[in-house]
Amino acid sequence: MYKKRQPRAFRLLLATGLLMLSACASNPPVQEMSDARQAIQAAITAGAEEHAALALKDARQFLADAEANLHRKAYNGAKNDAREAKRWAEVAINTAVKAAGTEQH
Repeated sequence: MYKKRQPRAFRLLLATGLLMLSACASNPPVQEMSDARQAIQAAITAGAEEHAALALKDARQFLADAEANLHRKAYNGAKNDAREAKRWAEVAINTAVKAAGTEQH
């Protein structure tokens, strides 16, 4: 009876291991890259080049890092960098909007 259970246990262990490995593999962060690019464009439109140049520079650098990671197929790094690019672009948008609002008064 023990011999019959051993192959089943081995197959179960093998299937679990393969499932865990496939969970570790990731896909290219297409949505995150798109979100970052759109946020940077929105920051430029909001006037970030004039009013939030440093935040915009950081956003662009994170996007460049994300693109480099994407080319190396380091998808987790690309995803993280793209999210940071979007975050810095949002900072640039907020800064530019506030600065533009204070100039009008």
